[in-house]
Amino acid sequence: MKRSYLFLILLVFIGNYIAAQEVSSESQLFAKRFIENIKDNKKETLADLVVYPLNRENPIPDIIDKADFIKRYDEVFDTSFKEEIIKSNPSKNWHDMGLRGVMLDKGSIWLDIDGRLTAVNYLSKFEIDFRKELIAAQKKDLDASIAYFKTPICILETEKFTIRIDDLSKSNYRFASWAAGKKMSEKPDLILYNGKLIVEGIGGNHQYEFTNDKYTYECAIIILGEENSPPARFTIYQGGKKILFQDAKIISQ
Repeated sequence: MKRSYLFLILLVFIGNYIAAQEVSSESQLFAKRFIENIKDNKKETLADLVVYPLNRENPIPDIIDKADFIKRYDEVFDTSFKEEIIKSNPSKNWHDMGLRGVMLDKGSIWLDIDGRLTAVNYLSKFEIDFRKELIAAQKKDLDASIAYFKTPICILETEKFTIRIDDLSKSNYRFASWAAGKKMSEKPDLILYNGKLIVEGIGGNHQYEFTNDKYTYECAIIILGEENSPPARFTIYQGGKKILFQDAKIISQ
């Protein structure tokens, strides 16, 4: 999954699971191969073992393909991170996580059941500074009424709305929406505060819920769904009754 705030929440569910698992010989081989490729700086070999897009912390752009991975390799795998990986022990520092694959320590690296790289939950100093620049630029482009937040969460688009969710601080989520076609530099049509993040198991599916009098606004992010499931859904309830239900595209997350 893409974002570190959700990744940390998932650790609550998997912490006990880690301690109970022995690392299979196959997972150790995958870990050893990954370690050796990092040690030898085999960027092209590693690039062939990535499940794209490789998500980066919002609003840093995701790594979209092999060429992009090779270009940005040193931005992601800095000296400190490479040393951590190279010094790791496949039988002690890597953990089998069932169908989710194998992970390094508390999840800084995730490989799937075929040994392919699926997630890097680490930010180099370069990415930390770059992210700060991108967030500052976003704030300048937003209407003054919402140009303050700590972490951008996501931007969704439905047939009728553009929706932006931000974390103001310490999981204090804010919802802002505009009618389709409006720009985020315009004043939002609706702003809601004190949203809740609800995580469904360890599969990655999660949703943000906001209340406004008798109405509940739900933005669901779908990681694991049916074959034709959209990436997200937006639902409005009135007194528990569903009055609007729209598939959504994830513009940014």
